[in-house]
Amino acid sequence: MALRSLFNTRTLARPARTVGLGLRGIQTVSLPDLQYDYGALEPAISGEIMQLHHQKHHQAYVTNYNKALEQLDQAISKGDTSTVVKLQSAIKFNGGGHVNHSIFWKNLAPANEGGGEPPKSSLGWAIDTHFGSLEALVQKMNADGAALQGSGWVWLGLDKELKRLVVETTGNQDPLVTKGPSLVPLLGIDVLGACILPTVQECQTRLSEKHLESHELELCQ
Repeated sequence: MALRSLFNTRTLARPARTVGLGLRGIQTVSLPDLQYDYGALEPAISGEIMQLHHQKHHQAYVTNYNKALEQLDQAISKGDTSTVVKLQSAIKFNGGGHVNHSIFWKNLAPANEGGGEPPKSSLGWAIDTHFGSLEALVQKMNADGAALQGSGWVWLGLDKELKRLVVETTGNQDPLVTKGPSLVPLLGIDVLGACILPTVQECQTRLSEKHLESHELELCQ
């Protein structure tokens, strides 16, 4: 039986709730639904890898981020400054993992829903203008990803100040915004360490080439 009929991604999300932090309320997060079945991206990505990446890895970021928020709430209530400072790394790592993967899932699409089609409209024009061609962009993102030490992300982003597309990399689970507040992520490629999910590594080039979607970039016009 195909994975797409075994797993129902729409049963995975949990409602967010609010953690009261002093005068502010910060919401916990939940695992987002996927807009396609786990097996829908085969053969580019196997259904087993999609299920593991979504249900296990992304869920772990969600769980640990929410746990860190609750611990932060308690530390603030107690005036425990040392613990507040200590929790920042867990909040950044797990919160970044949730933010990055939420973007990642939306970048992917089955072939029958436009996955693999060259970018059109504003995005296609912007890629040709700023990189020369889609092929040149793919080569740059692949090269930058290969140059990362360990795990991290390769981003195609919009620099709102410069009004142009840029390629950036971030280490571990750092979101693109850590490279600058004017950067808006459009496409994120998860670059995994050599010992993690080798099947994903084998298809990273195919991910880069086949899943650039048609985002509208009005600021680039």
